[in-house]
Amino acid sequence: MDNDDKPVGAVLSRRDVLKILGIGSAATLLASCAPNAVETSSPASAATIPPAIESLPTLTNTKTIPACVVKPEMTEGPFFVDEMLNRSDIRSDPTDGTVSQGTLLELTFNVSRFSPNGCVALAGAQVDIWHCDAFGVYSDVQNAVGKRFLRGFQSTDSNGLAKFATIYPGWYPGRAVHIHFKIRVNGYDFTSQLFFDDALSDQVYSHEPYAQRGERITRNENDNIYRQGGSQLVLNVLPATSGYAAVFDIGLQL
Repeated sequence: MDNDDKPVGAVLSRRDVLKILGIGSAATLLASCAPNAVETSSPASAATIPPAIESLPTLTNTKTIPACVVKPEMTEGPFFVDEMLNRSDIRSDPTDGTVSQGTLLELTFNVSRFSPNGCVALAGAQVDIWHCDAFGVYSDVQNAVGKRFLRGFQSTDSNGLAKFATIYPGWYPGRAVHIHFKIRVNGYDFTSQLFFDDALSDQVYSHEPYAQRGERITRNENDNIYRQGGSQLVLNVLPATSGYAAVFDIGLQL
């Protein structure tokens, strides 16, 4: 597969957020996700995990910027198929029961609605995710038409949470390691992509089934989509009992 996406949208800057909140001036871009703590246990073989994305500092004003504020919209790409598969564990193919090989990744979305008064948990939002398997293949497109692995959606609960069990995604030429996601609520559609620390991907790919593909070609810095704000969408991935876990906080302007 070649580079499947073209950049769209823009990242909400700190200055934009400050204008909305009525707080002074600012000079740097907004750090998009301040990951929630994830209770995990570290396996003895776990390598050093990259540091968490920097949280926003508290301002010396009467208002602060809520950590949930983010607007890193990116292209959907050509591989989205609206399968309407309502399921939390997306590793299996419902057409034949085959389970995708790969390292377990427990991924939680913490979705909020942003307003000048702060962030409120957004319940009832449909969160879709889709990504390639360990060998760089997407289901239900190209040579995998009719398959439906590594696709699914969940609706956020009363706390704004949507949880998935999947695998650490593989890679294909032209793109850095990524997961696509789409959030839909009341006619509003927000689409973007999640990225991974290159050092962590190197570690994961040193094991099977990823290792048999050899060295990957495109890293974050060489990915045209990543260069459009992807550094603000890098997941804070932590070791978990059977693999890895990550929480992605996102605030939507509805």
